[in-house]
Amino acid sequence: MASGSVVVVGGTQGLGREVAQSYADDGCEVVVTGRDQARAEAAAEEIGGSTRGLGFDLADPHSIKEGLASVGDVDYLVLAAIERDVNKVAEYDIDAAVRLATLKLVGYTAVIHALLPGLGDHSAILIYGGLARDRPYPGSTTVTAVNGAVTSMVRTLVIELAPRRVNALHPAIVGDSPQWVDMPAERRDALIARTPIGRLVTMAEVVGASRFLLENEAINGINLEVDGGWMCM
Repeated sequence: MASGSVVVVGGTQGLGREVAQSYADDGCEVVVTGRDQARAEAAAEEIGGSTRGLGFDLADPHSIKEGLASVGDVDYLVLAAIERDVNKVAEYDIDAAVRLATLKLVGYTAVIHALLPGLGDHSAILIYGGLARDRPYPGSTTVTAVNGAVTSMVRTLVIELAPRRVNALHPAIVGDSPQWVDMPAERRDALIARTPIGRLVTMAEVVGASRFLLENEAINGINLEVDGGWMCM
């Protein structure tokens, strides 16, 4: 790595935090962001090393540039922030849909815009999507749409930001993540039965895939599914 930092947007919890922890453990300068400044700072202290926390709301894009003003050179940018949204058409929550679409499409792009002066020719960007893009479920209309849009964003950003690299990672259900570790046994068994490797993917495996996409300088414009072969079934 060069002398810049690793910025993980959505790095206070879940997969984003695991990526941040991995780079902090390697001695990198890490910035984690979350919606709340105090929570971001607490997460940074827990991660340790040269980690600091910043707070801003991705769904308020006009606040993002100011929120990131203290960040200088960036080697790797990870856009991992998510919000869960089950929003059925029959009971459609317009505000929730607008928030999620703004967060993941406008907010993600506004982060890149704010950090662009510090992104060098060898910098890389990783965007987290999800396999609701390909496997919708009742109430997933907004989630499916924004994760599908991530696929398209990668293509446009590769062209616009060259020679910087841009990739996306689309994980299946991650069995040991805080979101899924306590799922009902029947649901876990049904998911495993449809996963060729015979188990659900792990957080460590998603971190490994994330680092591959960030660090391998030949990898660009990829939408990588990390699913244990689930999409083959």
